[in-house]
Amino acid sequence: MASVETFIARRYLTSKRNVRFINIIGYISVAGITIGVAALLIALSVFNGFNSVVTSVLVGFDPHIRLEKKGSMTVNEYFTVERVLQSNPRIAAYSPFVSGKAMLSTKAFNKVVYVRGVDEQRVAEVSGVKGKIIFGSLSLRDTDAVAGIVIGLSLADRLAALIGDEIIVYSPAGVQTALSGVSMPPSQKFRVEGIFDSNNKDYDANYAYVSLPAAQHLFELDNKYNGVEMRLHDFTMADDVKKELSKQLSSDISISTWYDLHQSLYSVMKIERWSAFVLLTLIILVATFNMLGSLTMGVMEKRRDIAVLKSLGMTPRRIIRLFMREGMLIGAVGTVAGILIGLVVLVIQITYHIFPLDPTIYIIPAIPVEIRWTDFCAIAIASLGLSFLAAYYPARRAASTMPAEALRWE
Repeated sequence: MASVETFIARRYLTSKRNVRFINIIGYISVAGITIGVAALLIALSVFNGFNSVVTSVLVGFDPHIRLEKKGSMTVNEYFTVERVLQSNPRIAAYSPFVSGKAMLSTKAFNKVVYVRGVDEQRVAEVSGVKGKIIFGSLSLRDTDAVAGIVIGLSLADRLAALIGDEIIVYSPAGVQTALSGVSMPPSQKFRVEGIFDSNNKDYDANYAYVSLPAAQHLFELDNKYNGVEMRLHDFTMADDVKKELSKQLSSDISISTWYDLHQSLYSVMKIERWSAFVLLTLIILVATFNMLGSLTMGVMEKRRDIAVLKSLGMTPRRIIRLFMREGMLIGAVGTVAGILIGLVVLVIQITYHIFPLDPTIYIIPAIPVEIRWTDFCAIAIASLGLSFLAAYYPARRAASTMPAEALRWE
């Protein structure tokens, strides 16, 4: 059974009297809160969707954790690291790598890229490159004394290279002696065995994969590695595994999670998300200002009612509670309506893709959305909190009404 304060507050809001200016402002307040809540929910869900798409692309291609030692890692150091990795049950697979910048050259074009030496038998377990091959195969072994190389689709277009074409890779390892005219910089001939498309233009245009022995020879790192890449059973546990490894490994080995490898990108996305939250919350704030004006004028109009209630024994605290509940009812109606509208729009987008994207440009067919119930809670708390603050001043003003003054001229 509803209390007296709730009953009166509901009667004030649902009164069937002629609609007046104060009522119109109240309706505008409800509409403003509804629009603000719906817009905020939709915007945050879209940001969640894009964040998930980016994460799936990056995590699907990159390792979950990468260990790197400044300079290089000897075989004995690698065996020490390997023993630590084997003892961790969260690590699904690992593989050493060699990486460095080199210039790829064809008959007509050349480009400086990152050349990564990987273990052909284990690279599929720690990286998604094998699953992204669209032409040829991940074959890095020597064929007729020519080693294989796998390049990105954009890089293949830049070099005008096809499967079976030969590419010369020049290493910067001996540049100083080459500049002095003593010798040519180290180089090696490779045959294009595969072309991958990672859905990431930066990778597709700037990365090439060769075998570990070929990369070690190219960068003059015989029996040495630059680091180790690994994949976890659950990539969301990367930070926990990083903390564990940092305690077990030498301090000169840097540990980077999938998030660390793209921290600048995720930082920008986080700033954009919070900016959208703050800006769209302003819509709700403006609506609550309208509610403040509506309730204030309502208190002025209902001075006689307040005086009568006080004369009947209603305390100032209960008067405050009455008008606070009126304001909270306005906020609750707007919040619930906004959440329902936003949820309907999101479900329609997920089901029918009413806002499509050009598949020739984007890797997804429509604007992605991801519904997170934590966003619902945060938006509801923000909306109801602003409604509470907007209702407090009119409620305090109503409680300070003096019955004798209000009824003097009645």
